[in-house]
Amino acid sequence: MTLAFVFPGQGSQSVGMGSELFDNFVAAREVFGEVNEVLGQDLLKLMREGPEADLTLTENAQPALMAVSLAVVRVLKADFGVDVAKAAFCAGHSLGEYSALAAMEVLTLSDAAKLLKLRGQAMQRAVPVGQGAMAALIGAKADLALAEAACEAGRAAGIVVVANDNNAGQVVISGEKAAVDLAVEKAKELGAKAMLLNVSAPFHSPLMQPAAEEMAAALSKTTFHDPKSVLVANVTAQPVGDKAQFAPLLIEQVTGRVRWRESVQWLAQDGGVTQFAELGAGKVLSGMIKRLAPDSEAVALNGAADFEAFAKSL
Repeated sequence: MTLAFVFPGQGSQSVGMGSELFDNFVAAREVFGEVNEVLGQDLLKLMREGPEADLTLTENAQPALMAVSLAVVRVLKADFGVDVAKAAFCAGHSLGEYSALAAMEVLTLSDAAKLLKLRGQAMQRAVPVGQGAMAALIGAKADLALAEAACEAGRAAGIVVVANDNNAGQVVISGEKAAVDLAVEKAKELGAKAMLLNVSAPFHSPLMQPAAEEMAAALSKTTFHDPKSVLVANVTAQPVGDKAQFAPLLIEQVTGRVRWRESVQWLAQDGGVTQFAELGAGKVLSGMIKRLAPDSEAVALNGAADFEAFAKSL
């Protein structure tokens, strides 16, 4: 059996996340305490109690989702004897790439929390609210080729690109609002369904360049440690084991495409992964993986019963 751990991105957050971990595991309480301390805010209270609007703010959602993922990582090691850092592969969706690097012990928990807080703030600052948009193209015909054709049409009105190639049947586009609106019209003409996403900025598009520059400055001062596992990177969908490559990839990821579909296919086909485990909030990635790699097993590890069953399966 070849195992890969995957880490969710924004959209997986919900009020109440982390509560079961906090209530039942010392290792989780230590993670949440450290993240609260380094950020100087009670992020745990926001996760447990909301309000949802504040939790959804990108500067809160990003470190919060990482904290839940790392709480799961620490609990698996302390209470169930599963060392995530030594898995064959890790991968994370967008901000989940920071969670993956922290799980691999490439980044410290404190550095990951500070970087994601900044990343959220920088992404929000990059484009005034209302000027950008994102839309999900969905349905049987919504593949990468259709999304590229829709974006080509949308560029008559401005900047629009494929932001997330998530799955056969789910591709997200991002850019200037008028261009996204025009691309959505074209996508519908081509047979896809489309819906605008409730997001605060056009993530993973060239409009995020100011945020990429802020992250470059912060990452240049960050220590990256040698990995014990191999990361499959968002922007290349290829394996990376050299710590010198991580910062450039994280910078490129701010404006670049999340190649999730290709990443999972690489893991299942080239990497030989037979089991995927999603660590953190929700079940979004494991649901995608079941469709992308049907011959592999995909599980989401959210609580004690999941952890126990998973540890026994190893």
